[in-house]
Amino acid sequence: MADTNLYDVLEVDPRCTPEELKQSYRRLARKYHPDANTVDPQAEARFKEVSQAYEILSDPERRANYDRFGADVGAAGGPFGAGSVQDIFDMFFGGMGVNTQSRRGPQPGPDAEVAIDVTLEEAAFGATREVTVTLPQRCTTCDGSGCAPGTSPTNCEECQGTGQIRRVRNSILGQMMTTQVCSRCQGMGSRIETPCGDCLGEGRRQLSATLSVQIPGGVEDGSTMRLGDRGPAGLRGGANGRLFVHLRVLPDGRFERHGDDLHHEAHVAFSQAVLGATISVPTLREELQIDVEPGSANGTMHRVRHEGTEHLHGRGRGDLFVHLVVDVPSELDETSEGLLRQWAEHRHEVVAEESGGLFRRRKAKK
Repeated sequence: MADTNLYDVLEVDPRCTPEELKQSYRRLARKYHPDANTVDPQAEARFKEVSQAYEILSDPERRANYDRFGADVGAAGGPFGAGSVQDIFDMFFGGMGVNTQSRRGPQPGPDAEVAIDVTLEEAAFGATREVTVTLPQRCTTCDGSGCAPGTSPTNCEECQGTGQIRRVRNSILGQMMTTQVCSRCQGMGSRIETPCGDCLGEGRRQLSATLSVQIPGGVEDGSTMRLGDRGPAGLRGGANGRLFVHLRVLPDGRFERHGDDLHHEAHVAFSQAVLGATISVPTLREELQIDVEPGSANGTMHRVRHEGTEHLHGRGRGDLFVHLVVDVPSELDETSEGLLRQWAEHRHEVVAEESGGLFRRRKAKK
């Protein structure tokens, strides 16, 4: 992603707000998630690109540095990421004979992803979920060394244990030294003479494990949790990679969620809306009673405070908004129709004639 404009990746304007950035990320994450998009062969790569871009721009400090330098600033604080000026020399001149830091040793494992479904209640209040994943894990027989029990790695004779091969060549600028990863030990600096019989020298095996994932209250659909050391194990004792847990909040037919607020449609009878009533409405954990005022119109809204979802990384909860839907009967028996006609007559309201009247017979003939 070095030559890619991160704002273009997320399809937002560089002046967008953090909320606009989040909304665009969630939309694209749902669109390109491999579990949801099985048609587009590029969906997985696009999903990773979107996730990496959001990881940088969602951090205020990293975004500010990106806006200033046009690149992500790493731990070293320079505009070239986590490397240093020395890494720039290494990239162009292969070391130039400078005493560079050794790159030997096992490398961390790659990242992995998993998606889990959570209910609206779990998303609102948080939950602990057990997730079963199949990933490369450290071999228990050799404890990740890759060596058969009772043996140990030996220094690589080719690179003398450095993991690098340095060569001196003559050029118009004089002698130049280039540094390359040792092809014999793959940069490890050591070789395994007697590999472990269970992992065949890799120091890791493909195994299933059940992980306990703590979901914080207030998460939304499309949120991603990053577990720093729960991903695949690295080769020969390398550190674990990261595990990205993507959350899919299942729809709840009772509520529609907007941020931390919930909206519910409560159906009431025509007589209840006119005369008033006390009705039961659901919340995420129990039912509560609300009063319908006499003469309530269709669409009347009642606000019940602190019955929404919890605020993510904050205190308090959102609200529950109850929208009244007045049900008008489509069919009436003779008694009900008669009473309504008396009521209309009392209020001097003009209504259609009775179904057996002259007006209805003429209408039917047309």
